[in-house]
Amino acid sequence: MTIIGIKHPFPYRQWNVVTGIIAINLLAFFFTTLSPRLLQYFAMNPYLTIYQRMYWQPFTYMFLHGTVTHILFNMLILFVFGQYLERALGSIEFLVLYLGVGLLAGIFSLWLYITTGTYMIFLLGASGAIYGTVFVFAVLNPHAMLYLMGLIPISARMLVLLYTALDLLSHLGGGTNTAHMTHLAGFGFAALYCVFRLRLNPLQRLLSN
Repeated sequence: MTIIGIKHPFPYRQWNVVTGIIAINLLAFFFTTLSPRLLQYFAMNPYLTIYQRMYWQPFTYMFLHGTVTHILFNMLILFVFGQYLERALGSIEFLVLYLGVGLLAGIFSLWLYITTGTYMIFLLGASGAIYGTVFVFAVLNPHAMLYLMGLIPISARMLVLLYTALDLLSHLGGGTNTAHMTHLAGFGFAALYCVFRLRLNPLQRLLSN
């Protein structure tokens, strides 16, 4: 199954990229658990990225996780939604989407931390890229029914709107370590992907009856 309308499509391939990304995340979690010092090099810290020239950090942060719950939750979401998108878009296109959104969310977060003077923080987790994956799924399937915690039915579009509201309120309220703006950046850059790559109006699809 392919999506009609992709601008300058890549050759359609099926390489099971999602499984590869999950494997990389699991290996990274294993090695950083054995040697937590690795987090200083590969998680994103604004001071180290800019002043110690660790310019790879806005990319590598998305493959690291702090806890078992963190990585299992993110990888489960990636497996569910990523499998669909990889089949729909093809492996190359999905890889461009996932890595591109994750990188841009990392760069945006770096800019935000620097402009707000937040230097003593380490950003890690695949949430920015995964939020982008969920967003594109919802744009393509706004009325698909999902089940929160396996119990509560909710449409894909309502899930995106709900998480947008929760992240905005959580960011404005403060008091947590979750990178809410990184999540919202994932939504934002995925929306741009839909406009310029898939030629779809995400707001129109998410808000239409």
